[in-house]
Amino acid sequence: MSDGPARIEALEVGNFRVLRDFRLADMTPLTVLTGPNGSGKSTVVDVFAFLSECFETNLDHAWEKRGGMGEIRSRGADGPVRIRIRYREEPNAPPVTYHLAIDERQGRPEIAEEWLQSEAGAEGKPYRFLDVRNGRGKVAAGEAPVDESDMADVDLASSDLFAVGVLGQLTKHPRIVALRNFIADWHVSRISVEGCRAPGRAGPQERLGAEGDNLGNVLQCLSESQPDRLNGILKRLRRQIPRIEGVSVETTPDGRLLLQVKDQPFDDPVLADFASDGTLKMLAHLIALSDPAPPGFTAIESPEHFLHPQLLERLAETCGAFAEDAQILVTTHSPYFVNALQPEEMRVVWRDRDGFAKATLANSVFPVPELVERGNQLGYLWMQGHLDVGDPLVRQGEPSQMLA
Repeated sequence: MSDGPARIEALEVGNFRVLRDFRLADMTPLTVLTGPNGSGKSTVVDVFAFLSECFETNLDHAWEKRGGMGEIRSRGADGPVRIRIRYREEPNAPPVTYHLAIDERQGRPEIAEEWLQSEAGAEGKPYRFLDVRNGRGKVAAGEAPVDESDMADVDLASSDLFAVGVLGQLTKHPRIVALRNFIADWHVSRISVEGCRAPGRAGPQERLGAEGDNLGNVLQCLSESQPDRLNGILKRLRRQIPRIEGVSVETTPDGRLLLQVKDQPFDDPVLADFASDGTLKMLAHLIALSDPAPPGFTAIESPEHFLHPQLLERLAETCGAFAEDAQILVTTHSPYFVNALQPEEMRVVWRDRDGFAKATLANSVFPVPELVERGNQLGYLWMQGHLDVGDPLVRQGEPSQMLA
């Protein structure tokens, strides 16, 4: 049995829009990306969404949804799109690297390279237990394959099929099954107030959708089968927004759900259409974060929209608490959210002179760690320019204050 969740430690991306040669290293359970508009934060999130969609549907769908090679490949670049993820299957397991290279032939995407490499093989040497090129290659079976000497041939029906997707359905490849399930379960949260207010048909649902447009259905599920969890969510919501007394759903005779919010001192609740934007947004975030069976990895885009600045530090602290059980990546423009972070949890994403994204770890910028240790809050240091990059009014070049 696993002694903890899988964790992504590093992401490397090549030729994916503004991520021509991009790296996120030393990712923490809660990793937060800040930076100017257009710096590439959402593109980083889309890399994770793209991979998850590939395993949930297929490569063609995810590729064409993004406009094909002409829109995906970095401007002026040649060669395939490259994605590489370094992760641990559980906290004490040796690191594993998953590598993909996706090219296009006659207008159709194909997987040029796909391999899995463990850093702890025989005699402690790295080895690849999956290595496939254009649909053909080798794979090792079993829970703990020793080295490349015990490899079987792989011959996929088409070069647009993922070896991890195909072999990840076979019980004789349990480590590949685990990776396939891990990636397919990733979740991107783009909760919007419009989504939270969206009318829907009655019927309980366990997990909140990306836009929050099934909020009423999830509340119906909670009230019917998980009342203790719902009470815990409402208790957290009241700590954030003290006037809130309760949230409920009713089913109309024609099968529609009515989401209602009751606040003090009024006797009657109001429909979601007329409830506070911030209340609905915070409720949706708390529901998503408190999932008892959370996705192994969740990306949350711009959670600060419609929320009072004083609520954002608490929301960041809530994200940090739930990140102990499942990894969370957040993009934000809010210094108030960032104020709750440690420097190792924050990266500034910015564009270099050539227009491509880079990421600077706040912990590596002098004298940010020392200033935080003295009691300065990270968000205010960011706004005061101590992070050296990420000023939206300046065309960035190379950072000048990096530690050796």
